[in-house]
Parts: sequence; C-alpha cells; structure tokens
Amino acid sequence: MNNKITKGPSTVLFPVPTVLVTSRLEGGDPDIITIAWTGIMNSEPPVVYISVRPVGRHSYNLIKESGEYVINIPSASQVAVVDYCGTVSGKEVDKFKETGLTPVPAQYVKAPLIAECPVNVECRVKQVISLGSHDVFVGEVLAVHFNKDVLDEKGRPDFELIEPYGYCTGEYRLISKKIGYYGYSKKEMPR
Repeated sequence: MNNKITKGPSTVLFPVPTVLVTSRLEGGDPDIITIAWTGIMNSEPPVVYISVRPVGRHSYNLIKESGEYVINIPSASQVAVVDYCGTVSGKEVDKFKETGLTPVPAQYVKAPLIAECPVNVECRVKQVISLGSHDVFVGEVLAVHFNKDVLDEKGRPDFELIEPYGYCTGEYRLISKKIGYYGYSKKEMPR
C-alpha cells in the first residue's frame, strides 16, 4: 500500500543546524548573520560550508571580500538572540551591541568568535559556488574552539551541555537527545 503524497521540489532536509556566522573586513565593524544552511563537506582536510543570499545580506559582502568567516554554534538558551540576528540587517544595527554578545579575537581570521557560543569554527573560504538564490561559501576549517564548560572529563564535547538545535521549516527544534551511537547496530541486529 502506497501511503506517500508527492509534493513539488523544495528544501525539506531537516533539521539543519542553526548557527551565527561572524564576518569582518579589515578596519571595519564585525557583523553577525543567522544561517541555517550549513554543514560538513569533507573530513580531511576539514571543510564546511554556509549558504548566503547575495542580495540584501550585509554579511554576504563581508564574507565575499574578506574570504573568511566564523561559524558560532549557539545553545538552545540563545534562540531568541539567534532569531533576532536573522531578522535585522547589520547595515542598520550593531548586532553585538543590541544583543549583548561579546566579540572575541579569533586565532587565524579577522572575524571574531562569539564568546557566549559554546563552539566556534574559524574558516577560510576556498571556493564560492553560485547556485541561484544562494551562494555557497566552502570554507576550510582552520581552528575549532570550545568553551571549557561544555567539554566532558575526557575533553570531548558534551552535547547535553552544548544544547545544539536545528531549524525545521520555520521552527527551531532541539536535537540533543541521544538515540544511538556509530556502530551500535552491529551489537543490536540479529544475525
């Protein structure tokens, strides 16, 4: 029995990570943009991407001209700040000042880390791919920073403490509940 209903093409992969991306030009003020279209592209070397609309996005020009950005992964407790940063333009508003977020110098790029975000990923643009409504900024990961209080006793990220969340067709949703681990099915599946 076919229980499927066919719809037209759309972007229904969910959840997608919700992050704050910082950018800055030499001598200029930093900006923050909320991005939900981001992910991993390669593991060695580590490569990630963000997709940004070229029209009407102040951060787009900062990233395009500087060739670098920082992906800042927020906690669920920061969802209102993240939403705000996605609804106002950095051309008109100093998002650091308005939100109370703290810019911290990065190690390799001009764009700042956001101190309050538990994870920060410094990236240098390797390639820009224009796809239509968005341009994809493929970024080589230069460094990853963790707030000390989100690491477990072995120095690994504790996702219960980080509380990452995703964006699902207009809603923010928690994604931190563990339901398995890599390779567990080999122990669970009957042979």
